[in-house]
Amino acid sequence: MGEDAFDLSKARILLSNDDGINATGLGALERIARELSDDIWVVAPESEQSGSSHSLTLRQPMRLRRITERRFAVDGTPTDCVLFAVRKVMADRGPDLVLSGVNRGGNLGDDVTYSGTVAAAMEGALLGIRSIALSQLVDGPHRAKWQTAEHHAPDLIRRLLAIDWPSDSLVNVNFPDVPAGDVTGVEIAPQGKRKIGAELEERRDPRGYPYYWFGRMRDEPESDHPTDITAVRSGAISVTPLHLNLTDWKMMEEFGKALA
Repeated sequence: MGEDAFDLSKARILLSNDDGINATGLGALERIARELSDDIWVVAPESEQSGSSHSLTLRQPMRLRRITERRFAVDGTPTDCVLFAVRKVMADRGPDLVLSGVNRGGNLGDDVTYSGTVAAAMEGALLGIRSIALSQLVDGPHRAKWQTAEHHAPDLIRRLLAIDWPSDSLVNVNFPDVPAGDVTGVEIAPQGKRKIGAELEERRDPRGYPYYWFGRMRDEPESDHPTDITAVRSGAISVTPLHLNLTDWKMMEEFGKALA
């Protein structure tokens, strides 16, 4: 699909996230989106949903809170929010593009299987809408460099949307933890390895009862090959196309031979 077929200036854009309706990163995403179009809608979780993955609320009712004409909060997951937007809030005319984020912290490697940010984009793709997840790396407790994402995202999104995509794919973008002027470029990189929950700490409450907390969150083995992780470590923006179909075709072939 070329630029003539996808006129961003006339596009209806849905914004969501997993950090919640009041997240600083969502404000950054709104500023990014308004450089692309005037038709911006926000449907985001009432509270933080980090790590919620592609979960859907099925066993309890949800509420939709209207904040302004085009801004809504849902007491559910990022997946719920995109579904609410498409099936309820924007039922008269659905979005042409879903942008999710900007997440505070990277969504790299195996993070994508846990990430609510990626899940919102995934739900958009499942509904046949072009969808991009955006995350801003941040090293430790210091403030995220939101200006890096804000500076580079609009042009990157325009360039991505000028390319043909398979209908069952989405794009995961991570901005490095460097000032906007220090970004070294854009790297199209495969998903690396980065396991969440490397340590589980046991602590005691004031009454002496145990409780548990995930400690060091990520184990990142060194890689000899370029990945999304090595890209951002080098100061580049990583762009990783993701496919909704999780079938392992090589194993399909091997199983077919072994079980024939």
